Amino acid sequence: MTDFQDGDAVLVIDVFNDFDHEDGSALLASFEERVAQMSAVLSAARAADVPVIYVNDERGRWESDAPALIRAALDGEGSEVVRRVLPEPGECVLLKHRYSAFDHTALELLLASLEAERVVLVGAATEGCVVQTAIDARERDLKATIVADACATTDAGLEEIALRYADEVGGIRVWRAG
Repeated sequence: MTDFQDGDAVLVIDVFNDFDHEDGSALLASFEERVAQMSAVLSAARAADVPVIYVNDERGRWESDAPALIRAALDGEGSEVVRRVLPEPGECVLLKHRYSAFDHTALELLLASLEAERVVLVGAATEGCVVQTAIDARERDLKATIVADACATTDAGLEEIALRYADEVGGIRVWRAG
């Protein structure tokens, strides 16, 4: 994904995960397969001076402590993949409690301050938080692109259904490297 333009922002969804949950092993396996593409998108965005914004589920902690959430992920089973997608100094990290990165967060205000016109999404899980965030972006008159190969999933079948819905119904661009 190297076709970044002025007005783009990359949203990195739910990459700080300790994978200690019911579908954690499936998500980690997918994450391991796709982290190279996630990392490539982040590198390309940074090289093009495109803002990179992390929005992560707080996992029911209600502490508003992003550094602690990242430390917990780095202590978890998937620490090797998490290390490959860590934020760089100056990149924003917002916390959320729902599927969409827009739901009760400051994301819309942040994107407006950046004069963003399109969000490019990477992260996890495609069939849940990634697609929901993309749909909510479109509801806010933003263009949205999901880099499918840079998004982890818990279920490949559900992922394909969600991506098809996003593309055909939601008007969201679904981009695949391969």
